Amino acid sequence: MMAPRRALIVIDPQQEYFTGLLPIQHPSREESVQRIADAMDAAAAAGIPIVMVQHSAGGEAPVFNSMTPSFDLHPALEDRASSTWKRVTKSYSSVFPGTDIEEWLRAQSLDTITLAGYMTNNCILATAVEAEARGIAVEILSDATGAIDITNAAGSVSAETVQTTLLALLHSNFAAVASTEEWSSAVASGEGLQKSNLVESATAGMAAFA
Repeated sequence: MMAPRRALIVIDPQQEYFTGLLPIQHPSREESVQRIADAMDAAAAAGIPIVMVQHSAGGEAPVFNSMTPSFDLHPALEDRASSTWKRVTKSYSSVFPGTDIEEWLRAQSLDTITLAGYMTNNCILATAVEAEARGIAVEILSDATGAIDITNAAGSVSAETVQTTLLALLHSNFAAVASTEEWSSAVASGEGLQKSNLVESATAGMAAFA
């Protein structure tokens, strides 16, 4: 496997997920934001560019309101702010629509994006799925992401189930999923991460649930 040319994309690590209306429930938000910080430190040490993304729903919205403190980055990450970051504001779940992220990746000959941030059940999922159609490889940091409890007309699911299910789904086709520690080791050695595929995942699934 050729060494990936990575960018670390940190998606929406904003106060909305800590003190706002959408608090991350699993894994612990304080633990996950520390893993995000660890990934950023590993990326900086390895010369991997960092893209910091913030979501804005406008100045009238109840969440991600760009005029309120909930729009701000978590202080642990803002304290690491660097002029070398590429900073992007988005208005869709995926980081691609309405931004120049794809063009920026192509211009720098980067072929792999490593995703950290929030939420696994929205922006991480949407970005990973859309990247496939754009021919961009994806890595996801399992402990530097997080999900929320969900209840609606279709059902009720705990954040832990949401997180576990989506990471298994994504690893089966769309992304290589690994812990921040595993990813940092791969970065240090210049290696890529292996993902599963639908056939392998289905075969293992049939054996596990037979």
